[in-house]
Amino acid sequence: MVELDFTKGDGLIPVIAQDAETKEVLMLAYMNQQAWEETLKTGKATYWSRSRRSLWLKGETSGHVQLVKDVFIDCDNDTVLLHVKQVGEAACHTGYRSCFYRKVKDGDCVVVGEKIFDPKEVYK
Repeated sequence: MVELDFTKGDGLIPVIAQDAETKEVLMLAYMNQQAWEETLKTGKATYWSRSRRSLWLKGETSGHVQLVKDVFIDCDNDTVLLHVKQVGEAACHTGYRSCFYRKVKDGDCVVVGEKIFDPKEVYK
């Protein structure tokens, strides 16, 4: 098994989730060793929730899971890039396809993404 370096980030490594077909960056999250192993075992993106301080299977509440197609490791073994199939079309908990749905333009944040679902309806 690939040995990742979890020591640099106090047990966490950054993970970029990218659409396997379009290459759109969907989100950035973190994994600990357990989330890494679960992701490899199940083929579904599993992260470490820093706010809840627990494992987080992406989509466990919303149904918008990420099926892992390819896994890439950076040269320092401390960052992961996942190519995923985003089930349910939205990766962001705010209802947008990508967490990167805002763009800075002339010093302001402008929404450039399309909202896929209403989070109030999904996360009751």
